Amino acid sequence: MNVAVIYGSNRSNRQGIKAAYFIVNKLRNKGFNVTLIDTKQNELPFLDKMYKEYPKGKAPETMEKIHQILEQADGFVVVSGEYNHSIPAVLKNLLDHFQQEYYFKPSAIVSYSAGTFGGMRVAVHLRAVLAELGMSSIPTIFPVSAVQDSFDETGKALNEFYNKRVQRFIDEFKWYLFAYKKQRAIGVPY
Repeated sequence: MNVAVIYGSNRSNRQGIKAAYFIVNKLRNKGFNVTLIDTKQNELPFLDKMYKEYPKGKAPETMEKIHQILEQADGFVVVSGEYNHSIPAVLKNLLDHFQQEYYFKPSAIVSYSAGTFGGMRVAVHLRAVLAELGMSSIPTIFPVSAVQDSFDETGKALNEFYNKRVQRFIDEFKWYLFAYKKQRAIGVPY
């Protein structure tokens, strides 16, 4: 199974990248082929034209690269901080550049914050956005509180609690990945 982990923050001294590395490492340990799409490493202009609006072969190089990753993915894990109770602009911008690449593929949400709520308010907003894009999210959310203190720079959990809790999250996501892939092989409504 191919999984794209989409991480959305361009801030200096960003801490959420640690949560992204954590989930990438855990998915790889479970045998998934994982590609991290980091908005800081894959900057896109503010949305003017979606990928599908470019003539074939004429999209900007970064957009083409992201398209290929999304197209080949069987599902997505979106890792997002909570900015003023909502989605970081750079993440929303990346998501909005694409559309058909997401259709009939599941997503899972990893939310984080510097405080105790673990980004749960952004998770609510993301559910609506991801469903509208055609990649409905699984029921379980993986919130991370005090992200700055939860993982080291490589994504290793500093609290064993995260290693235990992530298992259910990944197992549920895996079930949806296989169910959606099986159904896509049979056919989609459009």
